[in-house]
This record gives sequence, C-alpha cells and structure tokens, in this order.
Amino acid sequence: MDVEAVDYDNYTYQYLEDGDLFDTGADSYIQKETLHIISVVIYTLAFVLGVFGNGIVIWVTAFKIKRTVNSVWVQNLAMADFVFVLFLPFSIDYVLRDFNWVFGRNMCKLNAFVCTMNMYASVLFLTVLSVDRYISLVHFVWSRRERTVPRAWAVCALIWVSAVFLSVPTLVFRETMQYHGKVMCFNNFHDENIPVAMVRHMTMVALRTTVGFFLPFLTITVTAMLLAMKMRQLGIQHVSSFSRMVLAIILAFFLCWAPFHIFCLMELSTYHFYTLHLVLAVGFPLATSLGFFNSCVNPVLYVLLNKNVRSIIRRSCMNIAKNSLRELNHNVSDTESVSALASCPPEDLTVCSRV
Repeated sequence: MDVEAVDYDNYTYQYLEDGDLFDTGADSYIQKETLHIISVVIYTLAFVLGVFGNGIVIWVTAFKIKRTVNSVWVQNLAMADFVFVLFLPFSIDYVLRDFNWVFGRNMCKLNAFVCTMNMYASVLFLTVLSVDRYISLVHFVWSRRERTVPRAWAVCALIWVSAVFLSVPTLVFRETMQYHGKVMCFNNFHDENIPVAMVRHMTMVALRTTVGFFLPFLTITVTAMLLAMKMRQLGIQHVSSFSRMVLAIILAFFLCWAPFHIFCLMELSTYHFYTLHLVLAVGFPLATSLGFFNSCVNPVLYVLLNKNVRSIIRRSCMNIAKNSLRELNHNVSDTESVSALASCPPEDLTVCSRV
C-alpha cells in the first residue's frame, strides 16, 4: 500500500490508500466538495467580520477610551486576531484550489506560523484576563498599587515573545511538496526513522494541546471558581459588564478550539488505528474552520456586551454621517453656483456672482 499525505489547511496526517477505507465514488466527491464549500464560507465570514470587528476594537481601545489595564488586554487580543484574519485569504485560496498551494514555501511557513501564534497568543491573553479579573477583585488594595498600564504592556510583550517561541516548530516542520500535480503545504514530520517522525509529531501535538488548551483551561476554571466563592462570601451578586464580556470571550474560545484539539489527539492514534482516518477526513476541516472562526467572534462579543463601546461606535458613526452630509451639501451648493454662473448672460455676470 502507498502512503499519501493529506492536508486540511494547517494540519496533516497520513492515511493508507485502501479502497476499504475510502470510497472514491461520486458520494465521496460530493462530500469532499461540500466540506470545501463550508470551509470557504466560514473562512470568508471570519475574514470580513474579523477585519472590521478587530479593527474597530483596536481603534476604540487605542484612541477612544481611557487607557487602562483592561483595555491593554483587549487591544492585544484584538491585535492577535487582526493579524491572523489578514492571512485568511491565503487559506481561502488554498481550499478553492482543492488544496493546491501557489504562494511558495516561505509563505506556507509564514501562514502556518501566524495561525499557530494567534492560537497561543489568544489563549494566553485570555488566561491573563481571567487571572487579572481575580486579582483586581479579590486583592483590591494590592492591585490598585501594583496593577499599572506599563506593567500590563510588559506582560503583553512577554506573551507575544512566548507565542512566537512556541510557534517556532511550525516554521521548522512546515513544508511544501509536489503531489499528483498539486503543491501541498503541510506539517512534514517524515524521517527515514519512522519512530523519530512519530516522536516529533506527538511532541508538537502534546505541546500545542497542553500549553494552548488544557493548562489555560485549568487556570481559567480554577480562578473563576475561586472568584465565585469569594463573591459569594462577600455577598456580591452583581457582575460587571466587563466581567460578563470576559466570561463570554473565554467560553467562545474554548467552544471554538476544543474540537480542533480533540481531533489533534485523535490524529496521533492513526499510527495504530487506521480506521480513524475517515473520521479525521470529515471532521478536521470543520474543526479547523471553527477554530479560525473564533478570531471574528471576540470583537462581536466585545461590542455587544460593552455599553460604552456601543455608545462610542454609535457617536462616531453619527459624526461620520453628519460630516458626509455636510460635505455633500457643500458640494451640491458649489455645483449649483457654478451652474448658475455658467447659464448667466455675459452682461449680467457681475449680478449673478452676487446671488
């Protein structure tokens, strides 16, 4: 049996070309095309909403509200999502070409690197948001003294450096390969020594799942439980709008990325159980698309759950509309004046110019 590497946007696994495992008939082709269409629709929606939504959040947090520790967290989270969605057109083109990469080896590495870096940066910023919520509410006196904007930026810089460092393996293993007239962009763990390839693959998945999902999820869960217990002891029932927004964004992240990490773990079992290849072939594209979609969910939640941001956006839109109407009226008046002068007889030109 021959071994074929199949890629679904950013992640690759192997399967055996076996007619018992895969149906290559019309039904299989229709299923494949349907998955492609769904992925493209989700990617396109994530790109449009992500560019505008994250752009608005960056603009609001950077220029329209007072600079606080909370705004620093939100701004950096939006920056991570914004950079990622800018690269989504490459993934859209890749799927539309039936997974044929035409942008070269370096862009293949860069695109996967940005995707992985976004995942790590997003989950680390969300973890810091959760821990910071706990510290600011439970250790109020200490936080007022030590919790400053410059220190928040220092933490953000550390998170960006960590996200870049954790994403380096993607730059190392991401490769392009010519296969059946197409160029594939995939994680190439191959080695002449198969156990070495398996160790590389398992190590990368273990790192991504542990640092990018399980540990942050555990940290956020523990801090949320401790915060809830402390608020119950103090008899506090009201939850601020910012806290509700943070909880919604955290929940959205884990709902969007949990299926992807589950499929990553299932992918490791394909070294021993080949029957899972069909499940991965169907589920991996959808799980990856759902993870990518998270980058456009955050700004939507930020706007919907924050009254101040909605008010700022509403006022800005009204000011833009008023300025546009004022400019339009001014242009119309100038046009009417020019038309009146053009139609005025030469002998009455002086009189017309005074009208």
